[in-house]
Amino acid sequence: MLSLWLNVLASGILIGLVYGLVALGLTIIFGVMRVVNFAHGEMVVFGVYIGYWSARIWGMPIVGAAALAAVVMFVFGYLLERLVVTRFVNRPHHYQFIVFIGLSLLFTGILLVAFGPDPRPTMSQLSFQTVSIGILKLDLARLQAATVAGLLILMLGVYLKYSSFGRSLRAAANNRLGGLIVGLNIPRVYAVTFGIGAACAGVAGALISPLFDAQPYLAVDFTLLAFVTVIVGGLGSFGGALLGGLTIGVAEAVAALMFSPSMKTALPYALLIVILIFRPRGFFGAKEN
Repeated sequence: MLSLWLNVLASGILIGLVYGLVALGLTIIFGVMRVVNFAHGEMVVFGVYIGYWSARIWGMPIVGAAALAAVVMFVFGYLLERLVVTRFVNRPHHYQFIVFIGLSLLFTGILLVAFGPDPRPTMSQLSFQTVSIGILKLDLARLQAATVAGLLILMLGVYLKYSSFGRSLRAAANNRLGGLIVGLNIPRVYAVTFGIGAACAGVAGALISPLFDAQPYLAVDFTLLAFVTVIVGGLGSFGGALLGGLTIGVAEAVAALMFSPSMKTALPYALLIVILIFRPRGFFGAKEN
């Protein structure tokens, strides 16, 4: 029984790291630009399709597909911000909600037209392989996804903390007008920030492509998952995105074991309600002025 519980918790932690990467993309965009990307789940699904087609056409390993997804989705996010999002950054929130919901529906429609509604499983060399570590028996595809996601979160955190762009990003997040006064190129900072957020989503999608079948309607689940994760951890908090992802991953795994697999999507929402009641800002959310 102990072995079973330890394996379930380990599985939840592994997928939780990937959830943390998904949420990190959303929280970086909000923390800097103060816009809520309702099309974030579609960006994750773009990454899933990149993983699927990379494996099917080129036989590319999942790590290679994740690197490709990072480049493609960064460029996509950068251009999307430059062409569309920048026009709504300073508009009221309901304008932003409408445009991002519209983008979400547009992206889903494009995926449906391009690939159809049928699920497409991604076969990789790691599919159905496991590795034993003591009494733990871990899915190799899940372990690889978690390892890469964890390293990327760490690297991104170090880069944003110590690089000159990271300082510019924090300055733009704290005081946009002050940044403009001292000569920061705020539009460029916003575009790169949105590109980073999209790249996080795309990489996470590619990493989990062996675990989730590629299909357009999967986007809604990932959008809701990202919002639950960042709210649990604290909207706009880097560490909160990671902790929220781990919390949701473990909650799903425990719910599937204690109740039924169909309950794994219900328990995180119940957890969200409890956290909103007792700690509305999430674990690491900042107080409102």
